[in-house]
Amino acid sequence: MTRRTLQRTLRRMYLLLGLLLALSFVSMVLGDAPIFGAASFKHIYEYLKDMSLLIATGGVAYISNVFQKRHAFVESLQEEWRDILKAKSAIFAFSHIERPSHAQFVEAFCVVSETIDNMRVVYRNVGETDELIGLYPYAPLHDMRRALQSLNPLDRAETSYEERKQVRDAMLQAFYALRERFLDELDLEEPSNPLLIMAARRGKRAGAIERARTAQGDQQRRQDRRAASDPEVDALLLALYEKERGKEADARRNATAL
Repeated sequence: MTRRTLQRTLRRMYLLLGLLLALSFVSMVLGDAPIFGAASFKHIYEYLKDMSLLIATGGVAYISNVFQKRHAFVESLQEEWRDILKAKSAIFAFSHIERPSHAQFVEAFCVVSETIDNMRVVYRNVGETDELIGLYPYAPLHDMRRALQSLNPLDRAETSYEERKQVRDAMLQAFYALRERFLDELDLEEPSNPLLIMAARRGKRAGAIERARTAQGDQQRRQDRRAASDPEVDALLLALYEKERGKEADARRNATAL
């Protein structure tokens, strides 16, 4: 269920709920005023009150079903996006091979082909009817496929660096255009705590609170009182630990100097 379908369904539910509440309020206010002969608004009010539990239960069940469909659709969309990323990586890697084999081409092509066909379980074609096939919903995927096919080793045993770079550029152009539209359906939001600067560094400094240091020391003393199961292993781990600490100290000094 796409976002547009979900919003349309929710609007209908809100409208129906508003109408029922309005009808119930009007019926309560008018009370014994006649309607349809011997019946009165009071009868409508009593009927809605008696059916309120059933109406609420049916509404909740319907809304739950709607959001389950939306959740399943979003999961399918995310899976398809992962496939698109795999197709992009397959083309990118293949375009770096100077003399690829036919088996390598088939492997990359299968990744792209599966991605194209898997779209069928997410979206139907645009303008598709019982008589017409319609248009593939995300044409850049086919641009990526055609770019890959231009490097088919059965057509040319060897391609130049410029040709392979052009294929990569074409693939990336198609991918960026696809990403701009495809991810819009996921309702992505900005992160609450983004990191936007270049060459970012950790804000926290090395160390721990005294309670953690005390616990570390207590554990070390308890272990030192027991004989080592393999002194050589302990010596190796200690040497590696000290070496790593030395590198970290050098890195902090260099960062401070900058």
